[in-house]
Amino acid sequence: MSSPAANIATSISTPTLDSESPALLQSITSHGGYAFTRMATLAAAGDQRAAEAACEMAWEQLHSGPWHSVLPVWRDAYSMACLHVAKFHLSNGEFRDALRSLDMGIIMGGPLLRKDLDSAIEGVLAAKSRHYHNGVADNDKEGHGEAGSRLLVSPQEFDKSEVLRILPIRSLSSKIVGKRSALSLEAFLCEYFLSGSPVIITDCMAHWPARTRWNDMDYLRRIAGDRTVPVEVGKNYLCSEWKQELVTFSEFLERVQSTGCSSKAPAYLAQHQLFDQINDLRKDISIPDYCCAGGGELRSLNAWFGPAGTVTPLHHDPHHNILAQVVGKKYVRLYSAKYSEELYPYSETMLNNSSLVDLDNIDEVEFPKVRDLEFIDCILEEGEMLYIPPKWWHYVRSLTTSFSVSYWWSTDSGSSMVS
Repeated sequence: MSSPAANIATSISTPTLDSESPALLQSITSHGGYAFTRMATLAAAGDQRAAEAACEMAWEQLHSGPWHSVLPVWRDAYSMACLHVAKFHLSNGEFRDALRSLDMGIIMGGPLLRKDLDSAIEGVLAAKSRHYHNGVADNDKEGHGEAGSRLLVSPQEFDKSEVLRILPIRSLSSKIVGKRSALSLEAFLCEYFLSGSPVIITDCMAHWPARTRWNDMDYLRRIAGDRTVPVEVGKNYLCSEWKQELVTFSEFLERVQSTGCSSKAPAYLAQHQLFDQINDLRKDISIPDYCCAGGGELRSLNAWFGPAGTVTPLHHDPHHNILAQVVGKKYVRLYSAKYSEELYPYSETMLNNSSLVDLDNIDEVEFPKVRDLEFIDCILEEGEMLYIPPKWWHYVRSLTTSFSVSYWWSTDSGSSMVS
């Protein structure tokens, strides 16, 4: 009788890797990857150390310069190596290590082998479930102690005066974003989409399983605990101390629970295509009908998850945006696109959609036009969606632990997404 670990390898198939491997290795060799090709060939023949060596070689290539300068073939090479490494972990029954290798292939690798990576993850999760349902203790998981309440965000009274002390000057003192309950698609199109006006839409997310499930720590750990995700550490992406780390979702949840508002370096899972990576979480949400407005095409579906105090600095995006607040509360300030010059955008091409102005600490000498500039703002509550038109500048601060989803769509099929 075969062991559970022995059954795991047969549950994973890599048809794309099997068919594309010769051509991919030839391309890698033509770009100087002779050593990688040798290690990858040995890995395919059953050499685990060679697989790990190939993975390290591809990783070094990914970090040999700016990300945009990395040759695409090395991203596919990294995916290949991750698949080989994962197979060896699986054969040893090392589920979490196998998942990490596959997630790394998804996050850092190229598109060629994406279907193999996705199907491999499904196979690992299925094999793991069978393994532990057979009565084997789950010693492969990280320690998941009960860190207080099971709720991600507990019900609490909202103290507006307390919140105002941490928000930018003049917050909630001017024009507040209007709210509409269960707004029809036609009304949205005519009254807000065509005029380019922000609006908060209520009562449209009650049917989402995410509304209850994502506030359950046990559910999040069970669904995504062993998956690897990229998180930002630091005040925000414009600060010199800012960095990115790759951690398991369970580790990230622990950081979120232990981080207070005063933390100087909160961890933030920001603008990550989490739902493309973890399908079980994708099943918990729906694409709002509003994203079809104007014959729109969905460009990006991103997660924003972190503790109170996380900030997205003042910036604008090229697409229509629905920000759906699933768990917790956020403060959002919006400036019309007509004020772009007065908001002092960066001159560098890569950052010209971001403002030089730090709304939390405005330098009125350097940026004299900002203080009296007209804006609208709001506190986005759980279950509400905020429509942000293209080019509208926005600043976002989490007032509690917060889990949001942003839907970017465009009516111009030729436009490109800006990160």
